[in-house]
Amino acid sequence: MLRFGVTPNAFTYPFALKSCAVLSLPFPGSQIHCHVIKTGCELEPFVVTSLISLYCKCALLDSARKVFDESSKVMKLTVCYNALISGYVLNSRVIDAVLLFGKMGEVGVERNAVTMLGLLPICLVPGFLWLGMCLHCLCVKMGLDFALSVANCLVTMYVKCGSVEYGRKLFNGMPEKGLITWNAMISGYAQNGLATHVLELYKEMESFGVCPDAVTFVGHKIEKQIEVNGFDSNPFLNNALINMYARCGHLKRARAIFDAMPLKSVVSWTAIIGGYGMHGQGDVAVELFDEMIKSGVRPDGTAFVSVLSACSHAGLTDKGSDYFASMKKQYGLQPGPEHYSCMVDLLGRAGRLNEARELIQSTQIEPDGAVWGALLGACKIHRNVELAELAFERVIRLEPTNIGYYVLLSNIYSDAGNLEGVMRIRVMMKERKLKKDPGCSYVELKGIVHLFLAGDKSHHQTAEIYRMLDELENLVEELRGSTNIDNKSNNEYLNGMGVHSEKLAIAFGLLNTSPGTDIVVMKNLRICGDCHLFIKLVSKIVDRQFVVRDATRFHHFKSGLCSCKDYW
Repeated sequence: MLRFGVTPNAFTYPFALKSCAVLSLPFPGSQIHCHVIKTGCELEPFVVTSLISLYCKCALLDSARKVFDESSKVMKLTVCYNALISGYVLNSRVIDAVLLFGKMGEVGVERNAVTMLGLLPICLVPGFLWLGMCLHCLCVKMGLDFALSVANCLVTMYVKCGSVEYGRKLFNGMPEKGLITWNAMISGYAQNGLATHVLELYKEMESFGVCPDAVTFVGHKIEKQIEVNGFDSNPFLNNALINMYARCGHLKRARAIFDAMPLKSVVSWTAIIGGYGMHGQGDVAVELFDEMIKSGVRPDGTAFVSVLSACSHAGLTDKGSDYFASMKKQYGLQPGPEHYSCMVDLLGRAGRLNEARELIQSTQIEPDGAVWGALLGACKIHRNVELAELAFERVIRLEPTNIGYYVLLSNIYSDAGNLEGVMRIRVMMKERKLKKDPGCSYVELKGIVHLFLAGDKSHHQTAEIYRMLDELENLVEELRGSTNIDNKSNNEYLNGMGVHSEKLAIAFGLLNTSPGTDIVVMKNLRICGDCHLFIKLVSKIVDRQFVVRDATRFHHFKSGLCSCKDYW
């Protein structure tokens, strides 16, 4: 165009700039920026917006802000604010995004649905649920809560943060529900391990005459229906199936789908890497990550979360540290709270608590609840009461109603024999009207989900289940005596803790499956040390594999060993 002597104008530049952004080409983008200035188009709203988006997508936030600040004549345009807010969110600059959003209100710039959609992705992690709820209130005030796209985003936010009840309440109150709305709620139930709710809502969707698409089938367990509907070659669906099978304990099936994919995107690699990490196979996860890079696929922030988490669960401290360092150096990625959370967990599990604390203090972003929670969890492993109290103080400022942190500090005090500390936490919980969620586990047998609560006696096979448990506990006690297991945690396992929900689920599974069959148990809370030991020894006694998914990961018990190598 230039060679032919045709001069570009304000309608030309946005397309060229958008192309540079999509291809992550900051240098050609900056050259086009020079042309914009030469032709006097630097104050055209759509050109300014395109320039901001370009620099944001290339992680050049200072350049994006400079364009924004120098465009004084368009400073009061919502579209420019929206572009920079979205850019800050994309690059995990949470505080900058929120401050700019606040400035819109101060200078009288209208906030619209696009503004909210740009800011709400910040709130897709539990630590920022409070901010999401504030934004929800603003949406109601401005009448944006009835905008379908905003409502869909709010439902997604609640379910991803684990507040499934809030998400369902909002879902039920929506006057209009599109397919995306149904998919968001179905996926939310699936991500939170609520299999029966997934199937019930799927049936309800069908009763309303809503036709499923590739996304809907992510939460449904019947793969044959996917093939019948012609979605079996859909890459997005295959990625989601990999994730679903991995989360449901069927890692072999997840790998088979991955291997059969002709084209694998970064999402495909991330799904399978995350699956192996979740199942305690960190070495395989690391191999896959390195293979992904060799194949020419560039890792993004989510891929790094998956591999860092895998390194943490497998105790690959040095490898994880190398990956974390490479984010900035090699790939120009700014670590977010989720990456720091993984690194604190990685260092903390390895006993490098001081390094973990120093890392938190060195961050350029505000640490969220997950970061401090990771440090608190590490203090539990290594019995560091002093640092645990510091981490607890910080984390409850951010997540004052997260019952898990109170229970964690109480357990730390209990391990240290500090009964005064235990009582103080109980009083605090009582004053704040916080109650620990009851432990529950479920086993699926012939298409029927059998749910057990701690100390449950409501199942029709209760008598047989408890009889089986008695026999197992006697055998376990004999084995413990013969193998001379004598650490403190192990000695406590029969101390009034024989009826946790996962034990009942294991006993039920043994009663109702044939020898050699793997038993998969899903649990809503983190497995305790006592039950972990119990299941390890039972796997040796009955020569079975037990797969237990707790709140954080999968444990594969076989022949008296666990895939986590007692590192969880």
